[in-house]
Amino acid sequence: MDDLSSRVIDWRRHLHRHPEVAFQEHGTAQFIADTLERIPGLAITRPTATSVVAQLDGAQPGPTVAVRADIDALPIHEENDVDYRSTVPGVMHACGHDGHTAIVLGLATRLAARRGELAGRVRFIFQHAEELSPGGAEELVQRGVMDGVDHVIGLHLWSPVPVGKIGLISGPAMAAPDTFSCTILGAGGHAAAPHQTIDPIAIGAQVVTALQQVVSRAVDPLDPVVVSITQFVAGTTFNVIPNSAYLAGTIRTFDAELRRTVPQQMERIVRGITEAFGATYQWTYEPGYRPVVNDAALTERLVQVVTRTFGADTLVPLRPTMGGEDFSAYQQRAPGVFAFVGARNEARGLTHPHHHPRFDLDEQSLHIGLRYLEAATLDLLGAPQDATGTRPLAMSA
Repeated sequence: MDDLSSRVIDWRRHLHRHPEVAFQEHGTAQFIADTLERIPGLAITRPTATSVVAQLDGAQPGPTVAVRADIDALPIHEENDVDYRSTVPGVMHACGHDGHTAIVLGLATRLAARRGELAGRVRFIFQHAEELSPGGAEELVQRGVMDGVDHVIGLHLWSPVPVGKIGLISGPAMAAPDTFSCTILGAGGHAAAPHQTIDPIAIGAQVVTALQQVVSRAVDPLDPVVVSITQFVAGTTFNVIPNSAYLAGTIRTFDAELRRTVPQQMERIVRGITEAFGATYQWTYEPGYRPVVNDAALTERLVQVVTRTFGADTLVPLRPTMGGEDFSAYQQRAPGVFAFVGARNEARGLTHPHHHPRFDLDEQSLHIGLRYLEAATLDLLGAPQDATGTRPLAMSA
């Protein structure tokens, strides 16, 4: 392991020990800025209070490539027994953003050492608030971080994929993660006299059951759609029928027309059931991030980059995931590809899913992610590479 790989691991572990949730990443952003300040040749800006952007201008004119890392953590209490576990109660990096940030810090370090060979510029985007809509990506786009960008790339350290493998999906890769909520307004009373009430729990139960038929009966079975009800809250004690019940959940789609019509179908079901039983309702639908759609030509180009750098057997076929990502905001401004770098290690027990209190990753994935981003960035800049796709550098401390 070279010196830079060790530093990337150290950066990741520091960030893991000191997680901060969306829109509160003040210490994280300061650590990133301080680290970047020690790398010669970078122009550093702070588009928002909790984000950092660094630009590296090559020696010759050329294209602009943006590389994005997300930096926020989750409101989850860590259950791992490791020496780099979170020191913040109730907050942890349970999705790998600490690794993404460390990788892109490593990329900035490595490419800065090659500045004289580069034609063009690289913009390193350390983005706040990926985990919480409306997200940080759209805000940064509005602040101009994508102005003049020709290509944008990013990655996710991915626990379903074994370490040593990389997945590249052409076209739709991640879904639009929209949300909904519904309050059913009935008339409460004594549980011993239900005929004198309009029971919002009984009505809500029928709503939950009926909404399952939106996907199973109102959508083409070949179209990927998810409707998940994740909250059902009502009542305070055993002998009182409450006045209201609260339901909430998420809708996941790729297709723009389904994204429009599925919430309409859902509300129509809610309206029909509540009217039938004499209740009323309050419905709220909140659109989330756009779907992540990888540019087909750029994906094919990066498939060749992975093949040259690691070998064809490194590529693993992946189906689109119904998870969401605000990387899609950058793809509205330039062709972009979001890759999935394997971080799972069965032998070491590193198998827990993202957003789990025992989530962790095989840190070999940091080295692989760095090599991938380096090779991809150099290819997009047209910079010289050796037969394996990247030129190894002896990095000094």
